Amino acid sequence: MSKLFSNVQVGPYNFSHRVVLAPLSRLRAGESGIPGSLMIKFYSQRATEGAFLIAESSAVFADGNGYLGSPGLYSDDQVAGWRDVVKAVHAKGAKIFAQIYHAGRQSHSSLRPRDDRPVGPSEVAHGGVARTAEGWVPATLNRALEMEEIPAIVEGFRTAAQRALAAGFDGVELLAANGYLLDQFLQDNSNLRTDLYGGSFENRTRLLMEATRAAISVWGNDRVAVRLSPSGTFGEMGDSNPQVLFPYVVQQLATLELAYLHLIEPRWNAEGDAAQKAPIITHELRKHFPGIVIAAGSFDGASAETMIQSGDADMIAFGRHFIANPDLPMRLRRGLPLNDYDRSTFYGNTEVGYTDYPFYACQTDECAA
Repeated sequence: MSKLFSNVQVGPYNFSHRVVLAPLSRLRAGESGIPGSLMIKFYSQRATEGAFLIAESSAVFADGNGYLGSPGLYSDDQVAGWRDVVKAVHAKGAKIFAQIYHAGRQSHSSLRPRDDRPVGPSEVAHGGVARTAEGWVPATLNRALEMEEIPAIVEGFRTAAQRALAAGFDGVELLAANGYLLDQFLQDNSNLRTDLYGGSFENRTRLLMEATRAAISVWGNDRVAVRLSPSGTFGEMGDSNPQVLFPYVVQQLATLELAYLHLIEPRWNAEGDAAQKAPIITHELRKHFPGIVIAAGSFDGASAETMIQSGDADMIAFGRHFIANPDLPMRLRRGLPLNDYDRSTFYGNTEVGYTDYPFYACQTDECAA
C-alpha cells in the first residue's frame, strides 16, 4: 500500500494524502500584486478533497518584492484577491497556507515605490536578477539594513501574517530560502555584519526566529512553518560552514514546535530535471526536527514514495509536475502518464502554461477512487 497516499496530520489539519502543491512563483498577479481570476482558476484546478496547497510567495512590503507580477500581502486589495483564491480552494475541500517573504537584495530599484536601493544584511555585490517592466535584469546593488530598521522588517512579517489570516488562509509559511532576505541573514557570504544580526550562528539566525515568532503571535505555532534551502545557490548564495549552520538553524526552529519544516533538496544536473542522486538534505536535517517535514526538489512518484517510506520526510511538495498536471495526485495514485511541462511559459501574464494544461481523460474506471 502506498504511504504517499495515506493520511497525515499537520498541526490541526488532517490530509488524505501527502502530495503537496509547492509554492510556485508564476508572476500572474500583474503590477498591483493583486490575485485575480487567473490565479483563482490555477489554485482551484489543483485543489481536491483532503489536499494541501502552499501558495506562491507574497511580499510583506511594497518595497520587499523582487518580481513584477508577484503577489503581495501588504494591501487590502491584495487581501481581497487572496480571499477569493482561498474560497475557491476551500470549496474543493483543500487547505492552503500563504507563503510570506521579503526579497531583500534580490530586487531592483524600479520595483520600489521610492526608486531606491534594495536592502540586505550587508552590501555585497552578487549576480542575482529581478523581473521588472523591462524584463529580467540584474538586481540593483543593495545597501545594508541599519539596526534601527530591523524591527520594522519583523513587524512586516507580523502584519503579513495578519493579512493572511484576514484572507482566510489556513496558516503561513515563512520563506527563508532561495536567496531572499531571511536566507541572506543566515548565510555568511551575504551576511558580513558584526552586530547582533551577524557573526555567530545565533546572531545570523536571530531575524528568522524573530520573524517566525511574530507570525506565531498571530497564528499560534501549529499553523506556522518555515522553508529552507540549505544547498541553494540562486542569487550567489552560500555559507562557509553549511554542514553546521543548518543543523543549528533547524534545532532552533524545532523549539518552536512548528506545523512543519519545508526543505528544498538540491538539483543535481545542469538542466534541473530529474535528480541524479538520492536526497541528502532532508535525511541529515530530519535528525534535528521531530515534527512534520516536507521535502521538495525533483521528485517523481517513485522517489516520493521512497522518501516517505524512509521516514526522512512526511510529505512531498511537487512543483513542475504540478504546474503541468492539475490532477497530479490522481495521476500519481493511478500510475497514469504525466503531461510534459513547458519551462518557457513558467513566468508570464497569460493562461498559457498556467491554466491550460489538460486534466487526464479517463478511460472506463481508471480514475476512480
